[in-house]
Amino acid sequence: MIDANTIFSVKTRTDFEHLALKVFKFQFEKNRVYRSFCDLLYKHPSEVTSLKDIPFLPIQFFKSHIILSTQNPVSKTFTSSGTTSEGISKHCVSNLEIYKQSFTKAFQGFYGTIEDYVILALLPSYLERTDSSLIYMVDHLIKASKEPASGFYLDNLKELKTALTSLDAKGKKILLIGVSFALLDLVEQYQFNLKNTVVMETGGMKGRRKELIRSELHGILKKGFGIERVHSEYGMTELLSQAYSTGDGIFNCPPWMGVLTRDPEDALTIQNFGKVGGLNIIDLANINSCSFIATQDLGRVFSNGSFEVIGRFDHSDIRGCNLMVL
Repeated sequence: MIDANTIFSVKTRTDFEHLALKVFKFQFEKNRVYRSFCDLLYKHPSEVTSLKDIPFLPIQFFKSHIILSTQNPVSKTFTSSGTTSEGISKHCVSNLEIYKQSFTKAFQGFYGTIEDYVILALLPSYLERTDSSLIYMVDHLIKASKEPASGFYLDNLKELKTALTSLDAKGKKILLIGVSFALLDLVEQYQFNLKNTVVMETGGMKGRRKELIRSELHGILKKGFGIERVHSEYGMTELLSQAYSTGDGIFNCPPWMGVLTRDPEDALTIQNFGKVGGLNIIDLANINSCSFIATQDLGRVFSNGSFEVIGRFDHSDIRGCNLMVL
């Protein structure tokens, strides 16, 4: 039986690899779409003995198929933001408690106790985007913080400026999380000199502004907020886990999540550490959908398991949480 306790008890790389192989066998048997994909590649569990042998389902399948490894009813369907209804990913989640455990344990692992923070979100409110996995996560973190000032401020930059300045001056521990263009809007209108605030961006401009490379974006934000580092969150509709960067563009995963790169010219070949390729994500929290996903992101994975995102494959869809505010 693979349950939440098993997933979140992973501590070491050996634990992770052992459980990932068990999850592969489980999803091969239980997930009709994934089984068909593996059959087309002539990949059977008897031939899969390492992470490099596991087939990674192209992320586009979440647009065209229902991806489930359980017969339990769906509790929530998270959808991606998109420019057309034809291009929207749907992630059917049968057990929301696993998602809550995943983002709660990951946040606490990287940043400590949620209750220690005031969480200010430059994102659409939960009522505006009930089908967004990011908004669902942030809404729960806001409630868990138990701070009256925690909340969504996307359309209230003046109110946010007042709250942020006042709380930071009082020595409150603050997490300001937002879409990149909204953070830029804020620092274009107001200047800050923050001492107790973690500023976290969740992605690029997605059509609202000219795309900036990460170093340029972070340079503007560091100057505008008066801070030394800008943090980043890496997540997507099709995942129930997030990776975090504490300011250098290098992301780290929670113990139940891992990243590999595939050869850009041969999608079935997993590359050695340090080479640029397509990012393949293993998310064991996706036990009831698919834990092995070939994304459209390009990046590099390092020997310690950390990774960086360099760009996206040509002709990839514009996607991500920043489109939610269009």
